[in-house]
Amino acid sequence: MSAPAILDLSDRHSERRQGTRRTQKKPATPLTRNTLIADFLSICELDSEIESLRAPADPATFVVGDREIEHIADFEIIRDGQSLLVDVLTDDDLLTHPLRTAAIHGLTAEDGRHFSIETAASIRAEPRFTTVRLITACRRTPVTAGDRVRVLHQLDEVGAMRLVDCAGAVMNTQDGVAAVLALACEGLIAVDISRPILPETQVRRRRLPYTDPFAF
Repeated sequence: MSAPAILDLSDRHSERRQGTRRTQKKPATPLTRNTLIADFLSICELDSEIESLRAPADPATFVVGDREIEHIADFEIIRDGQSLLVDVLTDDDLLTHPLRTAAIHGLTAEDGRHFSIETAASIRAEPRFTTVRLITACRRTPVTAGDRVRVLHQLDEVGAMRLVDCAGAVMNTQDGVAAVLALACEGLIAVDISRPILPETQVRRRRLPYTDPFAF
């Protein structure tokens, strides 16, 4: 018997002697659609391959079997010059979505726009979810004009750099890494959000700043 199993068995015997029941864990609170949308927009904001995002998308027509279904997706994303339609759904909403089954095998509207569905499982996939959280936590880090110019200039000169080396150009902010990531939140620096934040994380100058879909 393994050590964890022995410890678990010991706990059970102890609980029987004391006449108490093991405290049951409370079920996790279901994620709301608004929470998932906020997480999705944070990802889009930091994804350097996304050129623009609009909400909602223009209506699209899909042929599913012998039926034509007109649908307005939550978002239309332009990635590498291609238009993508995206719906953000909770697990409960997914069960009743009219395009759920068809989207599993890939679905394209009559006008050529690809369609996909994002759920909690895809939006909160690791390590991307934690990486995005770490970057957005640096959003309010103040970056002086001098530090901003030095960081961006060295990226212009060198191209891609390791995060730890790029942070070395920061002189007026105590946390140089946070200052670099704050510039990423402004859309000035691209960070690979598909990987964890590490000293060797690659950063580069971002030429196409993220466009706010709601024009705030």
